[in-house]
Amino acid sequence: MHDIPGTLLAATIWTYWIGVGVMIARVNRRSRRLGGLVPEQRLERYLWLLIVPVVAAWIVLPYLALVRRSAWLHTPAFALTQPEYAALRWVAAACAVLCLILTAWCWARMDLNWSMAVSDEHRGELIVDGLFARVRHPIYALSVMLMICSAIVVATPLMVAVAVLHIVLMDVKARNEERHMLRVHGDAYARYLRRTGRFVPRLGATPA
Repeated sequence: MHDIPGTLLAATIWTYWIGVGVMIARVNRRSRRLGGLVPEQRLERYLWLLIVPVVAAWIVLPYLALVRRSAWLHTPAFALTQPEYAALRWVAAACAVLCLILTAWCWARMDLNWSMAVSDEHRGELIVDGLFARVRHPIYALSVMLMICSAIVVATPLMVAVAVLHIVLMDVKARNEERHMLRVHGDAYARYLRRTGRFVPRLGATPA
């Protein structure tokens, strides 16, 4: 049986990380920065030791679930045959594609301000419009949602474990970036913090 949601997810994940590679090349070409590929901060260097294998697993596991070369790596039978869960996998795969589209919009909006890691040398612009008007880290929020979709579609214990670790790492990284942005942008970022949520919009807050 051909697993269309699984195939769609795998293609989405690969496209996502190809897009990250394109952004690194674009930033490097136009500003002579590596787009944060080599972290400057000690904390982010330690985070990279976990983020890199998590990303590698995220790229590989959806493919391994499709080829079914190992019983503990391929999508369990219940996820493929149980009607309600099978329908949920279709919804998750469609949501993953939407996350990719919205992430691409965020990348385009950030342009040369985009970076995988904080940089003391590159101050960057404080972007507060579009998806950034209500959420401080829309790219991370979409990444978390994309990872949750991956866990739903692949449905293996290993994929779920990778998803949990990824969410924790994104939260740690987002908090570190907020401390950096407070140092760089001061009161302007403090006001931005008060009216926005980290990953989801803050209830009752209105954009500036």
